[in-house]
Parts: sequence; structure tokens; C-alpha cells
Amino acid sequence: MSDKPSVLFVCVHNAGRSQMAAGWLRHLAGDAVEVRSAGSAPGDQVNPAAVEAMREVGIDIGNQRPELLEYETAKSSDVIVTMGCGDACPVFPGRRYEDWKLDDPAGKSVEAVRPIRDEIRDRVQRLVDDLLPADRAH
Repeated sequence: MSDKPSVLFVCVHNAGRSQMAAGWLRHLAGDAVEVRSAGSAPGDQVNPAAVEAMREVGIDIGNQRPELLEYETAKSSDVIVTMGCGDACPVFPGRRYEDWKLDDPAGKSVEAVRPIRDEIRDRVQRLVDDLLPADRAH
């Protein structure tokens, strides 16, 4: 892993879970980690309930756009966190993989998305604690 590790969050539509995780990682690690997110079948926009739930905690993901998972992006990532993308997620030897079992926020209200948001925050914080020495995270 380089001085600045890269983390790729992948879910099917890249519109909810992976976007919230990327928002949390940017917030918790600052520029100490390169943050990427993508989907195996990206949606048209980020889930409005996910945008609102993140806005409630001071993180704006409303300007993000779902992106297609590209082979090179995955290949060049140090850590790949999958969230329900199944067989569409490529596997590369020597990469660290985590598969986070999380409810899909698609079609859910903001009230239903909040617990998903909070669980993602906790998992991202553990990832930051593991990737960065205490003096590098902000």
C-alpha cells in the first residue's frame, strides 16, 4: 500500500451505500485516503434519501454522480469494499477485500436510511483506524 491508500466502495447502483461510505471516508480521513466509488449497474442519480440522511450529519453527497465500475479503478485500489454487487465485483490478488452486508436504501424513507448511514459510519471509522496511524487522520 502506498503512503496514501486508495479505497473503492462498490455497490450495484452506486447511488446509496457506496456513496454514503465514500462521503464518510472523505469526512473522516480527509485527504489522507484516496476515495473512490462505483457501481456494477450505476443508477441515474444518488438516492435522495441518502443525500438527505448525509446532509443531516453535515456531509453533502448531493453533487456526486453514480459511476460505472471500471476494471482499472478496481485493479489500482488498495482496499475494495463491496456492498451487495455479487459476481460483478472483480477480484484481484493482493488486494484487501471487505464485503459489508448492509440494507439497500433504495426506495426507503430518510427515517429508514438513518440506521444504514450510522452503520456505514461505524464501519468506515474502523477502516480509517486500521488504515491510518492516529497522527494522519484528521
